[in-house]
Amino acid sequence: MGPVTTATSRGDTPKDTPPTPRPTGRGTAELLLDAARRNMRQYGMLVALALIVILFQIWTDGVLLKPNNVTNLVLQNSYILVLAIGMMIVIIAGHIDLSVGSLAAFVSAACAVMMVEHDMPWVLALAIGLVIGAIAGAWQGFWIAYLGIPSFIVTLAGMLLFRGGTQIFLGSRSLGPFPDGFQKIATGYLPEVGPNTNYHNITLLLGLALLAFALIQEVRDRRRQKAYDLEVLPRNLFLAKCVALAAAVLAFTMTLASYRGVPVVLLLLAALLLGFGYVMRNAVVGRHVYALGGNQAAAKLSGVKDKRVTFLVFVNMGVLAALAGVVYAARLNAGVPQAGINFELEAIAAAFIGGASMSGGVGTVFGAIIGGLVLGVLNNGMSLVGIGTDYQQVIKGLVLLAAVGFDVWNKRRVGA
Repeated sequence: MGPVTTATSRGDTPKDTPPTPRPTGRGTAELLLDAARRNMRQYGMLVALALIVILFQIWTDGVLLKPNNVTNLVLQNSYILVLAIGMMIVIIAGHIDLSVGSLAAFVSAACAVMMVEHDMPWVLALAIGLVIGAIAGAWQGFWIAYLGIPSFIVTLAGMLLFRGGTQIFLGSRSLGPFPDGFQKIATGYLPEVGPNTNYHNITLLLGLALLAFALIQEVRDRRRQKAYDLEVLPRNLFLAKCVALAAAVLAFTMTLASYRGVPVVLLLLAALLLGFGYVMRNAVVGRHVYALGGNQAAAKLSGVKDKRVTFLVFVNMGVLAALAGVVYAARLNAGVPQAGINFELEAIAAAFIGGASMSGGVGTVFGAIIGGLVLGVLNNGMSLVGIGTDYQQVIKGLVLLAAVGFDVWNKRRVGA
């Protein structure tokens, strides 16, 4: 009997010997390509926003990014951005809300009646308006969460109901003006303090604080990813990303500081962005919203209280719709019956352009802000170059279609 030939003698690796690990080092280009693929949904519209800004900055001969126009961009789109945050959360949960524009109009009309006709202090009128929004959201959430009626039907009924209520409050008249404190919610600025530096000092300090917070968050996220053995960008690329982030924050800060400083409504938006961003990323209820939108049956089996979460999502949307109505009325300095028309369409478009998925379970609060800014820059830029409102609607429709088409293509690519 001849000698037994083992796997080792043939030059093969024995079964009980672990295979030699493959080298993991990869080139910079490959890492960039992989990062782009993984974050295409998150950063794609951010890149698109930058390209749109550059295009209109050139097309308008530098008018787009002048300090007064940048401030106007924030003021003009503030109420849509507030609605977009709430709408993004509703869509992540797998629902839709068609009533937000009418509810915003209803709350703005109610506040106008309370302040103008009944001489109510504006702070109390504001508080009652937000309570009205919460009650309206709870009303719709009850039908959707506990009775199982589709959100499309419930909120369509709400759109008609609140629009009719606005007409009952105002008829064909406009009510105003409002107290100065109420107006400053949408048109006020932080006061100027400190020495004369030709810049708004508080804005400079806030910009530096925001920069420090953003950089610390980036470093913390990188460390967390490394702790879980997740792939991170090489050090040089990470530093380049931080430099680009710092440049963007500083440029925006200097632009605002060279005009009148930070608008009050921008602070409100920043608080909403940070608060809801934290809740959706880190809080239990935020994870439950994602789970519910991603797979409702699996979420229920995992212990998610789907009815309560859905109910809270619509209560939150009602409060944000009321807040948007307050901001809009404060900016106009009047309650008008035409308020809120097409606001729901703008908010839905902002959410989908910002990365929301038709099937739910996908999206970020930051993405909603990016989507709203894309629409805002398009509106502002096209107006500055003299494009008519008819063509503006066509272009915005094509942008929305492209965003949803990208979502469908991305899903098929991942599935393949």
